Amino acid sequence: MAEVAPYGSWRSPIAPADVARGGRRLGGPTLAADGAVWWAEGRPAEGGRSALMRRPAGGEAEEVTPAGANVRTRVHEYGGGAWKLLGPELVVYVDFADQRLYRLELGGEPVAITPEPDRPAGLRYADFEPTPDGKSVFCVHEVHDDGPEPANSIVVLTLDGSMRTEVVAAGRDFYSYPRVSPDGLWLAFTCWDHPNMPWDGTELWVAPAHDPGAARPLAGGKAESIFAPAWDSQDRLRFVSDRDGWWNLYRTVADLGSPDADRDLPQVEQLSAERADLGHPQWVFGMQTHVELEDGTLVVIRTEAATERLFALDGRGGALRDLGLPYTSFGAVSISAHGGRVAFAAASPASEPEVVVLDVAAGSAESVRRASEEEVDPALVSEPRAIEFPSGDGDTAHAFYYPPANAGFVGPDDERPPLIVVSHGGPTAHETPALDREFLFWTSRGFGVVDVNYRGSTGYGRAYREKLKGTWGIVDTEDCVAAATHLAETGEVDGGRLAIRGGSAGGYATLCALVFHDEFAAGASYYGVADTEALARDTHKFESRYLDGLIGPYPERADLYRERSPIHFARRLSAPVILFQGLEDEIVPPNQAETMVAAMAANDIPHAYLAFEGEQHGFRRAETEIRCLEAELYFYARILGFDPADELQPVEIS
Repeated sequence: MAEVAPYGSWRSPIAPADVARGGRRLGGPTLAADGAVWWAEGRPAEGGRSALMRRPAGGEAEEVTPAGANVRTRVHEYGGGAWKLLGPELVVYVDFADQRLYRLELGGEPVAITPEPDRPAGLRYADFEPTPDGKSVFCVHEVHDDGPEPANSIVVLTLDGSMRTEVVAAGRDFYSYPRVSPDGLWLAFTCWDHPNMPWDGTELWVAPAHDPGAARPLAGGKAESIFAPAWDSQDRLRFVSDRDGWWNLYRTVADLGSPDADRDLPQVEQLSAERADLGHPQWVFGMQTHVELEDGTLVVIRTEAATERLFALDGRGGALRDLGLPYTSFGAVSISAHGGRVAFAAASPASEPEVVVLDVAAGSAESVRRASEEEVDPALVSEPRAIEFPSGDGDTAHAFYYPPANAGFVGPDDERPPLIVVSHGGPTAHETPALDREFLFWTSRGFGVVDVNYRGSTGYGRAYREKLKGTWGIVDTEDCVAAATHLAETGEVDGGRLAIRGGSAGGYATLCALVFHDEFAAGASYYGVADTEALARDTHKFESRYLDGLIGPYPERADLYRERSPIHFARRLSAPVILFQGLEDEIVPPNQAETMVAAMAANDIPHAYLAFEGEQHGFRRAETEIRCLEAELYFYARILGFDPADELQPVEIS
């Protein structure tokens, strides 16, 4: 018989340490010609370092990079595309410690192939593509020197250790996706300029591989987002564009021919016409949502209403076919193909992320590596439910609701569970329905959790994404409030015990909700933006003009930045808040949290503040994650009025 106990006080076997240990981050799986599978693996228990892994055909998974190596690039600060498999036994990767590029042959020692920078991490590399002769790689290069901002370009680097670097494309603010055609004749790449972000407007260019200076534009512009160009087996260039309002698939109608020929580039045809997205916001390098099998079939990640599934498309285009897999979340947003197989990392509402190899024709899937070796008890799994609810301006917003779930407990008949509203980061991103131990940490203790895809989120088409244009801090916060009040009004949760939490942009929505609204009883901000004006002045190059679109041009509209900065209105805080901050955060610097704390202290607002040495934007260390969850639970217990079953280290609430 289930024990009757107040919500929030249920005993749960999912401890903070289980959440941290279950957080092995799997990304970028790649199939090699010899049947081996390679992938990157982030390890919170090892300080958050990322190791390069390989599982040979019929063998066991093994680490390829040497002990202590951390495969991670800092280009754009968010990184991605930090390694590339060049052959069955040859790989290049960036080490986080010095940001140099290393060549590694299986069983050998890594060899640095880029020079030692004059300043720490001053030369950075990402998004690698081998040259036709296999002796060099194209990549994105970012130089940090005494200039007003880092300089980005596409360069070609030799693999022999001579450390020769040649710039092949420069002059634009940002570059990505250098890709060489199978015949070795053409190089494609994307580029864009301030104030655009890559999901606002990008351009696709092509150039003779032997003469990249003769590049010409093929597609895109200031109001069209191009994503993930790739060449097919017939030397046609395939890419994703949102020119029809959704990220759909396009392709040149023919190969580009000889670069020496004086002729126009081929026309482009549309391969899919989905009211769904086949692309994603390009926050990191190396993202890929479409691949070609040996029979010409295309396999794509399709996102509809923020739910991601794997589909197949005939090489001639037409209707997509659902492959019928249970996965709904492709967190790494990367798939690779070899022959008739594809590899990807994905999760479902009932299973944690895993590296999977799928034989498409046979319909058979093999799990290669799981995020955790410890299975989650099905009795503790909360099944997410998609909800829609009215919000500001007569719009409809979206979320996934995870109700309390613990077979050992039920709440009293006269009580409703407290609710945690989760506001995702980005803010141009989306959350998918999937098993998440951090959510289960809360739901198994008797909390409801609602994961909000507020207006501005991706996965709902360009029109929904652009509802955040000029309204950041307003519509995203409105939608978080609307999700909470909707669940309270329908009787699912206790309207008097509503909490809100989020990281980065989600932390900003948390602080805005607590300052400019009064529906919430508590909040938790993880490295959240408190001062948008300081963010516009101090953040890194990639996002330095992001707020032009989200709020307005700066400094011309400094008034809007001040109006939407919670730091100036701390006296209006409607509820206690706990803040978590990494002291090496280059994106939202610690002074934002520290200034917010000082303002709350000056106004006698109950608050707690935990800062962590060695953590950056997005915590990676297991010990940090454990401390944060314990502290947040303790904070909610004190503020929302329940006795947790856990033994928790107290947090000072000032």
